[in-house]
Amino acid sequence: MAAPLMEKLSESLGSPEPAVRLMLSILIGYPCALVYRRFLFHQSATVIHLFHAFSGLALAAFNFGSQLYHSTLCVLVQFLMLRLMGRTVTAVLSSFIFQMIYLLAGYYYTATEKYDIMWTMPHCVLTLKLVGLSFDYYDGGKDSSQLSSEQKNSALSSVPSLLEIFGFSYFYGGFLVGPQFTLRSYQRLVAGELTDCPGKPPNSVIPAMKRFSVGFACLAIYTIFSPYYPDSYFLTDEYEAQPFWYRCVFILLWAKIGLYKYVSCWVIEEGSCILSGLGYNGVVDGKHQWDACANMKVWLFETTPLFGGTIASFNINTNAWAARHVFKRLKFLGNKALSHVATLAFLAIWHGLHSGYALCFSMEFFIITVERQALALVRDSPLLMKLANSSLYPLIYVVQQFFHWLFMGYSLVPFCLFSYDKWLKVYSSVYFCGHIFFLVAFLIMPYLRKVLVPKKERSQKKQE
Repeated sequence: MAAPLMEKLSESLGSPEPAVRLMLSILIGYPCALVYRRFLFHQSATVIHLFHAFSGLALAAFNFGSQLYHSTLCVLVQFLMLRLMGRTVTAVLSSFIFQMIYLLAGYYYTATEKYDIMWTMPHCVLTLKLVGLSFDYYDGGKDSSQLSSEQKNSALSSVPSLLEIFGFSYFYGGFLVGPQFTLRSYQRLVAGELTDCPGKPPNSVIPAMKRFSVGFACLAIYTIFSPYYPDSYFLTDEYEAQPFWYRCVFILLWAKIGLYKYVSCWVIEEGSCILSGLGYNGVVDGKHQWDACANMKVWLFETTPLFGGTIASFNINTNAWAARHVFKRLKFLGNKALSHVATLAFLAIWHGLHSGYALCFSMEFFIITVERQALALVRDSPLLMKLANSSLYPLIYVVQQFFHWLFMGYSLVPFCLFSYDKWLKVYSSVYFCGHIFFLVAFLIMPYLRKVLVPKKERSQKKQE
């Protein structure tokens, strides 16, 4: 009965059935949060864990059928590792290796030449959760003086139960598309601590509805405009026949519209986390904050003219996870650039086995490096600072935004087209303009510093 109904709904909406199931599952998080608030807030931890586990499993079955066994198996293995190996480096490494190999094997056997919604999609989110769990349990065995403030907040004082790990893993507000959160945060939710009214459900309905409204608006933008900017158009003869400027503008608009697919899912999902209380983030300047599960800074995403700003506004919790568990734990390398490269390499592999992921994240490193050099040049040059603070800045801002989104789209081409033959065809059609631009910018930056930055200022920077 359900299958024909979903087929009809999919046809009426003009969207693939897996996408419709996914969006319905994200929306179901809201009634689940209401049930928790109304009936379970004062119940025992066992009851709450059972509710979260079974509701998440039901969503997994609704979307992926019997393939939910993949996530269940990995949760069971993770629990056994914590129990049998304890707070050891061996447990952390074993968890990392097993969970990543399982995920990559899933990619290998299920990957196609297009973006498919299948069990590997939520599994990549689960992989980070379970690997992070092993790190947090390991940190719980260290002296507090050895831990950073982040590690202190997430360290586990005791081994979690199997039911607790199931509830944490399948929590409806984060199982399908994220966000990432720690088991310690989940424990505080279950204990009723994540509320602005001690002993009562949080006053989070309005903040949750605000995020839902923003997410729904982003979803509407994507639904209306994405048919005009399909990935497939890049590979047509019509695209190649267009003028160069048109091809570039298409890349810009395609990227801007396409990213709303992710923005809408994350922001709507965040609303259900806020409604349950998981999004509560304490008090700042006398105001209660609800951004603990924010995976998007929408205003920054829309207004920043910088690549670094877009990265800082996008998929925040995953980036924070990578910073906490990869970048900062590679401190022993003694080289930030090397740690950055290793972190981006991890994120590329975590996303999948297609060559496009590796190219996209390698380009991110290169673009961010050039942008930092350019910002340093502007900051150190009196002439450029004067120009940046002049009445011409609105025009400069518009130009910045154009190039920002043009090259953001340029770097996203391999991420979305996956395979070598496809993204190479697109790059060839625009004469590798992005690669040439940033290579030239990288090479001439030292010369520009000599011309635009006073000698005295350059000498001070060298001494620093």
